[in-house]
Amino acid sequence: MNFFERQDQVRKVSARLVFLFVIAVVGIIVVIDAAAFFLLGLYEQGVGNAINALIWITLLVLLVIVGTSFFRMLSLRNGGGGKVARSLGGVYVPEDTMDPQLRRLRNVVEEIAIASGTPVPELYVLPHEQGINAFAAGWSPADAAVAVTRGTLERLNRDELQGVIAHEFSHVVNGDMRLNIRLMGVLFGILALAVVGRIALYAGRGRNGLPIVVIGLFAIIAGYIGLFCGRLIKAAVSRQREYLADASAVQFTRQTEGIAGALKKIGGLDAGSRLRSGKADDVSHMLFGEGMRFSSLFATHPPLPKRIQQLDPSFDPDELQALRQRWSSRPPNGMAEDAALGLTEDGMAAPSGATREAPAAPPPPTPSERAPDAVPPTPQRVPVNPEGVVAGIGDPSSGSYEQGQQLLRRIPAELRDRARRVDTVVQLVYGLLIASDDEARQHQQAALTSRYGEAFADAVAAEAATLRGLDPELRLPLAELAFSALRRRDPRELNQVMTTVGELVRADGRVDVFEYCLSTLLHTELYEVLHHRPPWGERRQRLGDKTTAHAVARLFALFARIGSDDPAAGQAAYDAGMGRVLPGASIPFAVPREGLIALDAGWALLDGVHGQEKARLVEGLVLVISHDGVMTVAELELLRTVCALLHAPLPPIATAARPTGPVSGQP
Repeated sequence: MNFFERQDQVRKVSARLVFLFVIAVVGIIVVIDAAAFFLLGLYEQGVGNAINALIWITLLVLLVIVGTSFFRMLSLRNGGGGKVARSLGGVYVPEDTMDPQLRRLRNVVEEIAIASGTPVPELYVLPHEQGINAFAAGWSPADAAVAVTRGTLERLNRDELQGVIAHEFSHVVNGDMRLNIRLMGVLFGILALAVVGRIALYAGRGRNGLPIVVIGLFAIIAGYIGLFCGRLIKAAVSRQREYLADASAVQFTRQTEGIAGALKKIGGLDAGSRLRSGKADDVSHMLFGEGMRFSSLFATHPPLPKRIQQLDPSFDPDELQALRQRWSSRPPNGMAEDAALGLTEDGMAAPSGATREAPAAPPPPTPSERAPDAVPPTPQRVPVNPEGVVAGIGDPSSGSYEQGQQLLRRIPAELRDRARRVDTVVQLVYGLLIASDDEARQHQQAALTSRYGEAFADAVAAEAATLRGLDPELRLPLAELAFSALRRRDPRELNQVMTTVGELVRADGRVDVFEYCLSTLLHTELYEVLHHRPPWGERRQRLGDKTTAHAVARLFALFARIGSDDPAAGQAAYDAGMGRVLPGASIPFAVPREGLIALDAGWALLDGVHGQEKARLVEGLVLVISHDGVMTVAELELLRTVCALLHAPLPPIATAARPTGPVSGQP
């Protein structure tokens, strides 16, 4: 099952959830109406009066259940994943933290985010929870949050922590978070009826209040019957997804010992995976392990021994008892286990595949060690397999994880540090966009001075000088790393950042590939953080629609032009892509005069395509790029940007053994 099939499956589960919700609501209304009919004596009121009364009662029940469900989902959606984490006592982990445990956690999250092609999520720790647990929450990857317990930090070694975080990223990538938010809203709405029932019990005290008291009692009973059904739904929806997330984590990290070790520690420690928070039930379906004790009927996770055996077939459940005895007096210490393995957390993980005892390779020279006018290396060509690229979307492998680690290690440490600091991240992002052309740079300097003052503009100029020697392949990963700190700035300032980025890009009257990629990604991700929806909204489209077909043609034509200056080669690449996606269309090859800006009008159409049609769209796009068998760095940047805008996260494409070649043309 590939990424697009999993997305379809999540949509089907969401539709099934709505259907089951409707059934539960209808059942509750029938119970309440029947109680009202007999207890209020409506059968003595005449048919017309009885029907009118039942209609009003039905509308009131619907208002309570549907209204509270809707507003709960809206509240959770607008608060982002961080709201869920904070409601359980979560404390934000700063991007520039120097605490060894928190630094290790941040490093793991950043590595997996880069490797999976998703924004770095907000990161929280539940400091009062000693059980080993974690969860991912949010409406989309742009506003996602990952939270871990104090027990997770203290008890797990780095491999085990990687397994847990990779498990949670599987939920982020596959769209499980949105389904979880809907589940929370549905259950809250059903339970709200029981709250109304309690209010009715209180209001009905005194003379002649018996009918109201009885109706309140029935509302409570109906609400808890609905909650019973809701928990069954939650358990049924959650269990299978946990197996899939475990399997994804193993594929991602290329080892079963990590996640299996974390599960064994849950089974071998007294605290297990339990949460003490009174709101644990609200999030039980999105946790890494069971947060509460449930009967097998309501369990949101498969039995722990079965999860371990799926990962380690040789595992004997009796081993958990031996672990309990061993750890009862001396619980495991994750940092100590790392030290015993020779793994020190100096800001980055040891290279994958290297022995833990071997010294790390020396870091690349810092920008200050390069000549001030150093020129970035000539963009190189990367051999590409179209089927492999498409198969990797939303499905990162161990190679993706290694590539993500390598990309982060290649970014100079001082740049990583400034990208993680809230007070320097804006200057760094602007510095990435400062032009090498003197005239354009003067326009940019003037724009920054008018908005921020001369001192700030000078700081951006100094940042740009430092960034000039950065390998072009590292620019977007650096920007992705900076996104986490950037969104911590004041929302009003983020709107100004988006406006200023547009001015910097337009300063020289043209937009190159990197400028378009960075500005479009930045605008889209910040917009989703602020508004919790894409800038173009959400609507369903089909590839065969006329306007969508022309949007595809513009996209393919621009990609064909970027890949080759030869018109004949461009035409051949364009035809290959169109033949895959729209074989019956007769739209001529024509590069838009506006260049890359012409793509803006098509994102609402292309992102609205779902399922296998979107898979075919990406396949066609890769065919266009790889028609000559290779991709340039510019093409890689644009491909990753397009996939991000289509909400189809693309992991890094391995470039270790790439041959060099000339730069392709720009539109």
